[in-house]
Amino acid sequence: MGGSARAVGSKGHVPTFCRHNRLIQNCPICSREQHLEMRPVVSPSGGAAQPRAPRGSSPAQTATRSGSGRSGGRSATGLRVRKLARGVEDGYRSELVPGLKSGADAERLAEELAFAATRLAVLDAEPPGLYAEVADSAAEIEERTWLAFLIAYLGPLDAEDPFAAIEAARTPWSSGQVPELAGVEPGPRGAHVNANGERTLHAYRAWAARSGSQQLAFTSEPSWTAQRRFARVFERLSLPGFPRDARFELLTLLGHLGVYELRPGALQLGGTGSVTTGAKRALGIGDPMLLERRAAQLAEASGLPLEALDLGFYNWERGSRATAGMGLAAEPDPAALETARAALGL
Repeated sequence: MGGSARAVGSKGHVPTFCRHNRLIQNCPICSREQHLEMRPVVSPSGGAAQPRAPRGSSPAQTATRSGSGRSGGRSATGLRVRKLARGVEDGYRSELVPGLKSGADAERLAEELAFAATRLAVLDAEPPGLYAEVADSAAEIEERTWLAFLIAYLGPLDAEDPFAAIEAARTPWSSGQVPELAGVEPGPRGAHVNANGERTLHAYRAWAARSGSQQLAFTSEPSWTAQRRFARVFERLSLPGFPRDARFELLTLLGHLGVYELRPGALQLGGTGSVTTGAKRALGIGDPMLLERRAAQLAEASGLPLEALDLGFYNWERGSRATAGMGLAAEPDPAALETARAALGL
């Protein structure tokens, strides 16, 4: 006899699969939505599955890792595990953010999207600190581009002087030298890791040299639209130690500060960074194509630039606001906040 498309249970019932392609009783999302009790995970031997112990671990070590005896919120490697406080489910629903079930989470997302959009407006009109040097059209374009890279790579601090660490470390592009980064404190969005030394900076210089200059590397084909240029350069900037979030921030800065014609046509989501993770949680989907489509719909409905979702999702997922060079007192523009809240039905 031919096999059925779906296996039949022992009592003759056809199991129900959810939209996540799991048995509905095994899906933590759909079982909760339909008020079903989840089945325990069962091992092949029929017993309740336990976390697999790393090689060389003793039973006591395994119990410590898998039980509640983990102290101080730290993992076995000594890294602190940060748990995000999620809002309580209160019946909130929105087609724009189907992953959210809490009005408090939606309110916080609206605030972070509005803050990110406000920052972009400030960069366009009156950029503060080192951003103003990047925006200075009278300055040499190679120096402006290099400074923008250092800002994106190191990241502004959440401090009274957000650019202090970058200012102290920076070197001129014309010197041919890279900054000495030992002990430099990166900002919340900075990509620099001290263990990597200056590897990423040397890789960036080599990348620009292959095109003849930074300007040629970023402009590429003059006939390209701003969106196509953003996408192509983003792809080419895949350097060691320079992940998705830092690359997107660099191209956003260069575009909004008037260095090059660059505008994103997509968020370029992917990997395990905070922006992608936050987008998946809020938009309720993991498929890259659908994720980008829902992000574009959210931006359009909110009346915000698509690139505002980058910092917006980052801060929302992080659980606290990285001010990204705007200063500790910066707040979202009330009009942008009202637009975002209205789009989310708040």
